[in-house]
Amino acid sequence: MGRPSPIRPLLLLLGVLGSVGGRSTTSYLSLGSGIAYYANKFSPPAMAGSNASSCQALCNSNCSCLGYFYDSSSLSCYLAQHQLASFINTNASNGAGMSGYIKVQSSPRSSPDSSSSNKTLIAILLPTIIAFVLVVVVGAFVITSRRRKDEQRVGRRASRSRDVQLRRQRSPGSASAHLVRDLDNDDDGDDDIVIPGLPTRFTHDEIEAMTNSYRTKIGAGGFGAVYKGELSDGSLVAVKKIEGVGTQGKREFMTEIAVIGNIHHVNLVRLRGFCTEGHRRLLVYEYMNRGSLDRPLFRPAGPLLEWKERVDIAIGAARGLAYLHFGCNQRIIHCDVKPENILLADGGQVKIADFGLAKFLTPEQSGLFTTMRGTRGYLAPEWLTNTAITDRTDVYGFGMVLLELVHGRKNRSEHVSDGGGEDSNSSNGTAGSSSRSGRNDYFPLVALEGHEGGRYAELADPRLEGRVVGKEVERMVKVALCCLHEDPHTRPSMAVVAGMLEGTMELGEPRAQALGFLRLYGRGFAGPSEGNVMKDAMVGDRTRSETTMTTMSGWPSYMSSSQLSGAR
Repeated sequence: MGRPSPIRPLLLLLGVLGSVGGRSTTSYLSLGSGIAYYANKFSPPAMAGSNASSCQALCNSNCSCLGYFYDSSSLSCYLAQHQLASFINTNASNGAGMSGYIKVQSSPRSSPDSSSSNKTLIAILLPTIIAFVLVVVVGAFVITSRRRKDEQRVGRRASRSRDVQLRRQRSPGSASAHLVRDLDNDDDGDDDIVIPGLPTRFTHDEIEAMTNSYRTKIGAGGFGAVYKGELSDGSLVAVKKIEGVGTQGKREFMTEIAVIGNIHHVNLVRLRGFCTEGHRRLLVYEYMNRGSLDRPLFRPAGPLLEWKERVDIAIGAARGLAYLHFGCNQRIIHCDVKPENILLADGGQVKIADFGLAKFLTPEQSGLFTTMRGTRGYLAPEWLTNTAITDRTDVYGFGMVLLELVHGRKNRSEHVSDGGGEDSNSSNGTAGSSSRSGRNDYFPLVALEGHEGGRYAELADPRLEGRVVGKEVERMVKVALCCLHEDPHTRPSMAVVAGMLEGTMELGEPRAQALGFLRLYGRGFAGPSEGNVMKDAMVGDRTRSETTMTTMSGWPSYMSSSQLSGAR
């Protein structure tokens, strides 16, 4: 937690001073047509069967209300409370009746009759405010000075006790190291720090040489492109060329390298080196010759991933994520768990990759608030509700990946355009229908219904033609559904997930009342006629949340290092 800002009490006092002239008035700013509030898709209306005036009156009576949204087609009133989240553009078919208004507070001018009393109050309050501000400023200056001296003292002591330096090697086999020159070409001196064991720092000329001037492109994403390269010792590497990063993020980029570069685990891709020259940002990873999981899993033709290999991939990925969450000094939340970020290589190697969106938690932190990040289709509900992000956010994304491993296709069909899933361009329906009735195209809901009916064999990839182990299909589906519980506190940790997949821990049972968000979202694929069913399901899920918290809070959260990591 950061130190409280000394400006906040000042703003509160100035607010008192500015409101002396009279009561504040409330007005509403219209958002216009085509704008809706994203969280309304997952929250019940605050009032049903109402008109716009009563909806506004309800917002007026609620001090935490920041605005309201009124749906004239369903006569429903939604309130935006505490803090505003994401807005979305709507089209004529799904948002024609929705109108939004943001509350605006204003203070009227003081009337001439009250001007004399206002001047008296100002004369009383102004000296108090000035004295208070002076005390706060002086106190903040003293505290800041002491903290700075303490940090300098600790830094000098640390520099005497260990030789810390960011190493820059001319080649992976070279033992010579050089101090890192100042990244910003200034004389602040704080970059002359050496940390033994970090990845090699390459020059851009060396990067161009190892990639043969970026000749072989092996992948691309929102971050940029990935190229195949070869080091001087003959080992193959994958060079990620990051684009769109300004100089402001240079030190954060180096910090990420320092943290990830010290992580070593059999199920995490190894960072071999990096390059930062001017505006260039490049990362050099070990080469995984089979590419990412999505290629063999979703391709319409070619060799299939056999069932045993899918189980091994699930266990390996679970171990890697568990190590990120529990095996490091700082817990690392990956924030983008999906098949594209699980790499495969010969010999059954499975490694988690792409830490560009990762967030770090200190041992004292249980969660953090941050901007939405990740990929549609794998985003946990807490991203949509402005709640804290924890390691259980990765658990939700892993549950989605488990279901795709079972079924061999993306969890939602490519023709569906709204919602939070990712469109699939590679499934093409080759794995068969997602639903026995053809009504539902959202596989997580199909898996939930199959679990409730005990029909696990029907959920397996039909292209395998029965070459599966029934008990293992059941185990993977149950673990996946436990990972998809709406409340993050009711999801198992990744350490427990790995243990359940390996069969070393008791298999948990998914709770239907904890999957209301999943059921609600899946039924939304049936069309607008299901609107009332969606609302009823969400309301029912909210009323059951307390019971769910009580019944599912018993997940064990600790495993020994050997159980957690496997081979290193």
